[in-house]
Amino acid sequence: MEYYLVKWKGWPDSTNTWEPLQNLKCPLLLQQFSNDKHNFLSQVKKGKAITLKDNNKALKPAIAEYIVKKAKQRIALQRWQDELNRRKNYKGMIFVENTVDLEGPPSDFYYINEYKPAPGISLVNEVTFGCSCTDCFFEKCCPAEAGVLLAYNKNQQIKIPPGTPIYECNSRCQCGPDCPNRVVQKGTQYSLCIFRTSNGRGWGVKTLVKIKRMSFVMEYVGEVITSEEAERRGQLYDNKGITYLFDLDYESDEFTVDAARYGNISHFVNHSCDPNLQVFNVFIDNLDTRFPRIALFSTRTINAGEELTFDYQMKGLGDISSDSLDHSPAKKRIRTVCKCGAMTCRDEKSPRSRL
Repeated sequence: MEYYLVKWKGWPDSTNTWEPLQNLKCPLLLQQFSNDKHNFLSQVKKGKAITLKDNNKALKPAIAEYIVKKAKQRIALQRWQDELNRRKNYKGMIFVENTVDLEGPPSDFYYINEYKPAPGISLVNEVTFGCSCTDCFFEKCCPAEAGVLLAYNKNQQIKIPPGTPIYECNSRCQCGPDCPNRVVQKGTQYSLCIFRTSNGRGWGVKTLVKIKRMSFVMEYVGEVITSEEAERRGQLYDNKGITYLFDLDYESDEFTVDAARYGNISHFVNHSCDPNLQVFNVFIDNLDTRFPRIALFSTRTINAGEELTFDYQMKGLGDISSDSLDHSPAKKRIRTVCKCGAMTCRDEKSPRSRL
């Protein structure tokens, strides 16, 4: 008869008991137990195989240790997923998945929904006027007042080229929440999943639903710091082979967004030389051109299960001309060996400075 060692929820390890299968009314946990055991054996199959044939009375210690670690990881990731969904302020749900290794939630990452200014930096610059349109799609609205075109079509898909700023209706406008010029401010509308990549790129983000081309996907948020502080932090990040620095250089070169410790789901989006997301500068309630909001839009149709990526250096964007790249929005600083695997991969170390 098979017996299973059971850890009882809410009770210490000292109360663990061995139970026969007939006593266990938890098919999901039993399936996870079986899957974890199978995955471990599959991982060591190419090396020195560990099988149950050696001893049919008990699990090998290595297998038992892996199953316990995997169970604890599953609990930790579920708690992290719950926390992320409590903290987000938009419609789309966040899921977390790791079927690759035993890595758990990041220990020094705090989820935020908007920019977090560093001490000495003020982001308070409320708009003093808004539109009085009855139909912002046809009337002279906020973009026209700023000297640019309305960014969206009737399906709320972006229709302007990269490098062109987006001016959305703000809190002073008389138009309602269904205004076609309110897109980024509504937040992510899609359910996304933070998942562990299988090719050494750490965490990544994939969509769980189909995303139409030219649709808003997410914002890039983090701590707003000075460019001088960014240079200091950048040297530390270089030594670790990571980068979360995004220069806000729409008109000036004074500030940078650092999403290393404070950020949202975009913190986990990986680089690709052939990306499916494009960056745009957005202005809503703060019209200070030193602090544009960074919005990521889909460049093509993205199918459910596909990883979301953007080009940290704003290259490799298909039919986007080199002229538009000269006026591209904020660029992410990077000095890592590219592992994106794209056919157009540049596959070289890149300087941290902006291009």
